[in-house]
Amino acid sequence: MRDYIHHVRYYETDKMGVTHHANYLRWMEDARIDFLDQAGCGYPACEARGLASPVTGYQCELKESTRFADEIVIRTRIEKYTGVRLTFAYEMRRPDGTPVAEGVTNHCFINAEGRVISLKRAFPDLHELLMKQISKSTQ
Repeated sequence: MRDYIHHVRYYETDKMGVTHHANYLRWMEDARIDFLDQAGCGYPACEARGLASPVTGYQCELKESTRFADEIVIRTRIEKYTGVRLTFAYEMRRPDGTPVAEGVTNHCFINAEGRVISLKRAFPDLHELLMKQISKSTQ
């Protein structure tokens, strides 16, 4: 799985020229969407099938400031998966490996009616795709 690359945009910075903290959550979303696309279970296809995976919580620890035009390498992995709940972990670094932030997002799976569901039971093919990513990350 390739890492997601983000270039800090001018509008993501504040008056001091530093990336505003709210943008790190957006970057995690961009990296997660890219990760799921690579895994074969992208958002558009899932939503077309009546499946959504809302964020139920998140955490982000900033380690070093970033600025306009900085390149940020974001490594995304599945930290925990129960079939009903899913946690992604994100490592955000400069190309030289210097950490700039770490974060996690927590999700559940819901159907078109907004009810929490078991992905394993409702969409076993998508469950298998996630399980493959978990087994790849432990090798």
